[in-house]
Amino acid sequence: MPATPIYLDYHATTPVDPRVFRAMEPFFAVRFGNPASSSHAFGWEAAKAVQQARTQVAALIGAQAHEIAFTSGATESNNLAIKGVADNFRGRKAHVITTVIEHSAVLDPCERLEREGFAVTRLGVDGEGRIRLQELEAALRPETILVSIMAANNEIGVIQDMPRIGALVHARGVLLHSDATQAAGKIPVDVGAWQVDLLSLSGHKMYGPKGVGALYVKRGTAVCCQQDGGHHERGLRSGTLNVPGIVGLGAAAAVAGGEMEEEARRIGALRDRLRDRILERLKNVRVNGSREHRLAHNLHLTLHGVEAETLMMSLQEIAVSSGSACTSAARSASHVLLALGLSDEEAHQSLRFGLGRFTTAEEVDYASDRLVEAVLQLRELTLP
Repeated sequence: MPATPIYLDYHATTPVDPRVFRAMEPFFAVRFGNPASSSHAFGWEAAKAVQQARTQVAALIGAQAHEIAFTSGATESNNLAIKGVADNFRGRKAHVITTVIEHSAVLDPCERLEREGFAVTRLGVDGEGRIRLQELEAALRPETILVSIMAANNEIGVIQDMPRIGALVHARGVLLHSDATQAAGKIPVDVGAWQVDLLSLSGHKMYGPKGVGALYVKRGTAVCCQQDGGHHERGLRSGTLNVPGIVGLGAAAAVAGGEMEEEARRIGALRDRLRDRILERLKNVRVNGSREHRLAHNLHLTLHGVEAETLMMSLQEIAVSSGSACTSAARSASHVLLALGLSDEEAHQSLRFGLGRFTTAEEVDYASDRLVEAVLQLRELTLP
């Protein structure tokens, strides 16, 4: 039996990789300079470390180092991208396109823009969780300033066709932003091939620290700063840089870039093992989202006849989720699952499994056994 509790919620956050922690550690107490202190060696050393991290993050996504702006995380990056572009066009053009399955860090800024007079179109998705390109094309208007589409969904793990989306959007002369928080470090991300102008990512989703992220801003893309007070990060985002966090983000990007392909194969095999062990022994189970266009570490199931919250109470030694970590305390049904066509009841009977770098086959087998046992027991109690 593996040690418990078992962590299968890698979408919510990831543990810091020991290699990443080792890279960060000196910058807390020994190499503690402020990179903006340009008159002495402590500041020079910090500035050099930040620049190295900028280069490492850029390499992961096919960008140039000067196109990377460090932030406190993907939420800030999304807000800076969406509101920053909107402010640049304010008074001239006022239409934004996004999707109904975005994270709240995109949906909420779009709602704010709506309250301020912008028009927002929210595209639906098909039964597998992918947008329909013809609907995107039809939604584009002369006054459209920005399209924001997440690369990979945080609940169902579905991957969008970003190269085709980018080609379509750019053919109409519109800016494209992608929330790549779940994609970066998990699948190859290429800002050139995707034709994105802005792209958000976060350290703690890719075995780096919490509280640090980045926004890719393509050279020549005008974005208005949302946080004033020092003109840091090429005037995009003011505030003393989180040097240990930035170093950790860079190290995490470097590790992911070198190991992503092999890691995806290993984790994908474990995910399939978990899925098959469950489906072989349980009836009335639905896999949500595309099986083909999917993150290797994601499994999302609807287990008919069992409330997800009740099931999780029976599986307290296994960390899983019934939805996005940012809304896990909410009792409302997942907007992502409803967009797929699930009923409110079905959405409340759904679980998300997130496997990761440190997941083992032994843990997968234990989790599948316990899940099957708990579901059978609960169905016996609740079904007529």
